[in-house]
Amino acid sequence: MSNESNPNQNESSASDSIFETLESNVFDGAGDESPEQVVDLLEQQLADLKDRELKAQAELENFRKRLLRDTEQQLKYALLPLVRDLVEVVDNLNRASDAATSSGSTDGLVAGVKLVQHQFHSVLAKYSCKPIESVGQPFDPNFHQAIAQQPSDQYASGLIMMETSVGYVMHDRVVRPSMVIVSTGPAANPGV
Repeated sequence: MSNESNPNQNESSASDSIFETLESNVFDGAGDESPEQVVDLLEQQLADLKDRELKAQAELENFRKRLLRDTEQQLKYALLPLVRDLVEVVDNLNRASDAATSSGSTDGLVAGVKLVQHQFHSVLAKYSCKPIESVGQPFDPNFHQAIAQQPSDQYASGLIMMETSVGYVMHDRVVRPSMVIVSTGPAANPGV
């Protein structure tokens, strides 16, 4: 089995080095060093190991702080592209409002607002935010919020007959549920 898979390889090789030095100099008697010199050598190796450990801990702490700081920056500015696109929509709304005020006609305002509305929906689609289909669909409490129930000859019971507020979903999460009125089916005719 190779030592490459062992995560404690550096620690074991350092301790092996200490024991080899101890073995060769003290137990074998092969070294020229006196016992005091061996102790000094071992103390120096121990000090070196402690120093390496402190440096590794400091490096790990610095890495953790840098990672945390980078993550905070990414979260802080994650919506910057969306805001840039929405600022363009606001600019066009301002232009439409200014044009309607200066001309005195509402025809230009209606056309301008429709263009801005289309631009706004394009921006939402660009960020994978799309409207939730509601009218004619079965009521789903995960995507719809029922505000009322009414009889309807056009829609079967449990189907959505009217949407009062459009809901949106981004990727697979609901941004806002659709506010809907759910059909209870055809009205009962008491006179028949």
